[in-house]
Amino acid sequence: MTTLEDAVALSAAESGLAVISTVRADGTVQASLVNVGRLPHPQTGEPVLAFTTYGKVKLANLRSRPQLAVTFRNGWQWATVEGTAELVGPDDPRPWLQPDQLRLLLREVFTAAGGTHDDWDEYDRVMNLERRAVVLIAPTRVYSNG
Repeated sequence: MTTLEDAVALSAAESGLAVISTVRADGTVQASLVNVGRLPHPQTGEPVLAFTTYGKVKLANLRSRPQLAVTFRNGWQWATVEGTAELVGPDDPRPWLQPDQLRLLLREVFTAAGGTHDDWDEYDRVMNLERRAVVLIAPTRVYSNG
């Protein structure tokens, strides 16, 4: 049986690169490549996947239809994690996260996905300017070809 840890491990050498698939309003699939990390949910402590995003398409899809799939791969090995998205950001506040804590959560997600930064103040500035949101994914199903 594939675990959440097994799935994430597949992309460790590529800074957590994974394909995210969301559902458009017309029922078709919208996919994109993002860096995904594993961390404890900031409120519950349960293991979740997380990535950051901005813009209209992916966030609009997830606000209306929070179901998504995350596919990790390494060569011909792959694993998919299905789950439900919870958005946390300037346009998606959560009562358990103070606005000033979003900056730290964005950093935590970035580093969980293997990212590093030489200038965290600049990183914070860009995340704020882009109105970046964190997508937390509570896994409901994990499966693979291995």
